[in-house]
Amino acid sequence: MGWIGAGSLVTWAWLLLGQGFFWRTDVRLPDRRDPGRWPSVAVVVPARDEAAVLPESLPSLLGQKYPGRAEVFLVDDGSTDGTGALARELADARGGLPLTVASPGEPEPGWTGKLWALRHGIALARERMAPEYLLLTDADIAHGPQSLRELVAAARSAQLDLVSQMARLRVVTPWERLIVPAFVYFFGQLYPFRWVNRPGARTAAAAGGCVLLRREAAERAGVPEAIRGAVIDDVTLARAVRRSGGTIWLGLADHVDSVRPYPRLAELWRMVSRSAYAQLRHQPLLLLGTALGLALVYLAPPLALAAGLTGGGPAAAALGGAAWAVMCGTYLPMLRYYGQPAWAAPLLPFTALLYLLMTVDSAVQHYRGRGAAWKGRTY
Repeated sequence: MGWIGAGSLVTWAWLLLGQGFFWRTDVRLPDRRDPGRWPSVAVVVPARDEAAVLPESLPSLLGQKYPGRAEVFLVDDGSTDGTGALARELADARGGLPLTVASPGEPEPGWTGKLWALRHGIALARERMAPEYLLLTDADIAHGPQSLRELVAAARSAQLDLVSQMARLRVVTPWERLIVPAFVYFFGQLYPFRWVNRPGARTAAAAGGCVLLRREAAERAGVPEAIRGAVIDDVTLARAVRRSGGTIWLGLADHVDSVRPYPRLAELWRMVSRSAYAQLRHQPLLLLGTALGLALVYLAPPLALAAGLTGGGPAAAALGGAAWAVMCGTYLPMLRYYGQPAWAAPLLPFTALLYLLMTVDSAVQHYRGRGAAWKGRTY
């Protein structure tokens, strides 16, 4: 096991220093100066069976303290739980920004439901107010009262076409505490925020729960038509904007929160597995490489340590322990960001094993014809 431990330690040394400092959590909105003239913004919210979370999320949008013109367009994507009616009731009771509720009907062939809803909402916003910016946000995302103002100020100050914040996900139940911080940690490892934010960089990503997009940049990139079938729509959106010459930025949020609960492992499992194999472009070789990589990076260190302590030799134990220590150290900033205790860091190999199993399950579901299933639709 000594050579495995050595390989894992070398890999972790490279990840620590050579992967865009992905483990740091200090990438926040860039400088936010008052632009003088505040541009108009259409807030587009695709919603399918979201009655359970709307009372927490929609009032936060309607209550935005934005100096310019802003309107909210909620697109009810075939809900069966009264989402559209509840949205109107909340607007009548809460007041604030104007709300329009519309329904586009079933998606045309080749479109995912969310992007079909966004297409309808963006078209409606163009017709009603010709906005300069679009805030694309999910129905389970609650925004602080200054969120829209800060997003627009950052976009104007840094001359950005796309500004996206990774919403702070809910961490209440034991399974959420175990899996959610790792989800954001793994995302940052795959798409280091500092690399994303370099002008002209090849790495492009966004977080679909909160995306401020300049309308002209969307039109230049052909969005949403150009990405109409994308399952991982946020990353695909960022790539389309960057390919068309746009500037993008991605970071962690302080006042943008997901209110969707994932109380049991089954819900978290579905959240990950429904798109994990799509992330690998449905390629078996990429799946195999990912499985081997996760095993080397996350599973080998504790195994090498255990093997060394049980007769495999002190070198294996030392190398495995050192790799595990570096791993834990890189995970601590994300745990602090989510208010979790430091003693949870050594559990990361177990969490990585769960993610590996979720990814394999995603591939199994794909080949069974179930693909990326979400709220009654399979893509």
